[in-house]
Amino acid sequence: MDFTQINKPMKPKLLLRIASGVMIFHLLGHTIGQSIWKQATDPVEQEVISQMTGHKFPFMGSIRSLADYYDGFSWATSIGLIFFAVILWLVSGAVKENAGLVLKILIATTICLFAWSIDEFIFFFLFAGCITLLAAILTLGAITQIRNQN
Repeated sequence: MDFTQINKPMKPKLLLRIASGVMIFHLLGHTIGQSIWKQATDPVEQEVISQMTGHKFPFMGSIRSLADYYDGFSWATSIGLIFFAVILWLVSGAVKENAGLVLKILIATTICLFAWSIDEFIFFFLFAGCITLLAAILTLGAITQIRNQN
């Protein structure tokens, strides 16, 4: 075993592919949670869900329930998580060919991932926030590595 490799930092491509995998993991957890949120065992929670699903009201030309909006926001989040995973994977393969553009994309992506994680810490739960924060840190690590290489 070659122990000289232990202290070497990970390459940007690997960091970004791990970040992409982290976002896929987040997507899977989010999608499972989204598909079962109406199956509450707590009677008070079930009453709230019934109120959210039962009454529909007009809003900006549509007639929807609060649960419809909740579901729509959740599916939009799944699309966003897919987008993050795909972008991270795609730019990981273009680091050597176009480092300047990759850096611009990664800076914007990292800022969005940090903001997303803060939103999850405030409005959702610790595990979701930690997953997104991990992806943001990995992406920031890739930015640092790319800048050091150039």
